[in-house]
Amino acid sequence: MLLFRPRWDSMENPRTGQVLKRLVLETPDWVNVVALTRARRLVVVRQYRFGTSQLTLEIPGGVIDRGEEHRAAAERELREETGFTSQRWTYLGAVEPNPAFQTNLCHHWLAEDCDRTHELELDHGEDIALGTITLDEARAGIRSGTIRHALVITALARVLDLSHGAGRSE
Repeated sequence: MLLFRPRWDSMENPRTGQVLKRLVLETPDWVNVVALTRARRLVVVRQYRFGTSQLTLEIPGGVIDRGEEHRAAAERELREETGFTSQRWTYLGAVEPNPAFQTNLCHHWLAEDCDRTHELELDHGEDIALGTITLDEARAGIRSGTIRHALVITALARVLDLSHGAGRSE
């Protein structure tokens, strides 16, 4: 799967009129899933990330396959990475991961009343440990830096009140 296709665009700076050459990464859209069990625990994955050489605590997510709708990708990523499925899905909107040089969106989905119905179906490059945490633990993880993946935090911010650590699930 191709994650990025670089291209160089020439653009005119609207302020100065100067023509600049800029790198743009054509990138497929992504999904992230805020998955809550029937007990309102957040489904999380721990995985090694090569870019930072760190083990991270994240929510399930991944690349949308060519021709795939983002809800279908969210359902697939949740099932493959965690074995959880849900019948209650709410679209939370999309964010631009880095509009300075990437073309893609990351679509955020909420899956509620999740049940573990499948075994993990990991890609050959994935090494994921599955877990669940309370919503208060998620807030504390963001405050402490245990959870610091920007796209994970933006998805969680659409579901949890992250202000001052005393929040609510909406």
